[in-house]
Amino acid sequence: MPLGGSRLYLLMRVRRRFTLELGRKKIKLGERTLIMGVLNVTPDSFSDGGRYFTPARAVRRGIEMARAGADWIDVGGESTRPGAIPVAEAEELRRVLPVIERLHRRLPHVPLSIDTRKAEVAEAALRAGASIVNDVSGLRFDPELARVAGRQGAALVLVHSRGNPATMQRLPFARSAWRSVREGLAGSLQRAKKAGIPPGRIILDPGLGFGKSRRQNYELLAQLGRLRALGAPILVGSSRKSFVQAAVAGEALDGGKLGSTSFLQLAKQAKGESLALDFGDAAAVTAAILAGAHIVRVHNVAAALSARRVADRILASTR
Repeated sequence: MPLGGSRLYLLMRVRRRFTLELGRKKIKLGERTLIMGVLNVTPDSFSDGGRYFTPARAVRRGIEMARAGADWIDVGGESTRPGAIPVAEAEELRRVLPVIERLHRRLPHVPLSIDTRKAEVAEAALRAGASIVNDVSGLRFDPELARVAGRQGAALVLVHSRGNPATMQRLPFARSAWRSVREGLAGSLQRAKKAGIPPGRIILDPGLGFGKSRRQNYELLAQLGRLRALGAPILVGSSRKSFVQAAVAGEALDGGKLGSTSFLQLAKQAKGESLALDFGDAAAVTAAILAGAHIVRVHNVAAALSARRVADRILASTR
């Protein structure tokens, strides 16, 4: 049944306000959408692998993103793309610590997060200047990670995923994506609670692309507001994900080619700056914000900033 005007209005209601605690610093969430800039210090990430693999390049990129409007920067030294090969702890530390240390000195007022599943990496990154841990495993991979975040007073992003990067797209998809996400994030919240992480330091991410089909990713994005029941701010990372690339390339929702640009061609273009893919990412960012996201994780900050400004004004008009 088509949505009537009143029902559509309710879906776009004002976001719940939260206060994110980062040590002595407090960040208001919900007044406007925050932009989290992706900084992959890896040779094999699906979108920008190798482009910022040296500390000097990575630091320059981080500064560029901050100047373009990023509210915080997410530094990662291990790719979590489907099929990615795990990275040893020592190598991950070698990649991320010089970048975090230098960015913390150059951008002291911009929060930094460490994208890792490993407690030792998280602890070293927090000591180097990060204040947020972004764990794509939702505390499934390393239980000690929650305790590290608790000791260091860090905020924690709990991401829903199935399996691990090597297996997640080979596992049978869940029959109900929403049930899988709801139960998975509830388990992550419970693990964080047991480790003593207060609610004011927790952010939830439904994990678009992590073990979901194309259709399931769009279902999650369309009904993001259902995560409000878990009582935490919501982060969405749709940027450069394969389900967005496939749509921009003209592929069908459940597979199959509709347009003239192949998915593989578009994926190759994403190694550079694909204007078409930026438009697709901006559309996904807008949809996420209108559905209730407090934070969006993106590669192209400038494009996301324009989308955020429009979407935030739409939300403001519903008050």
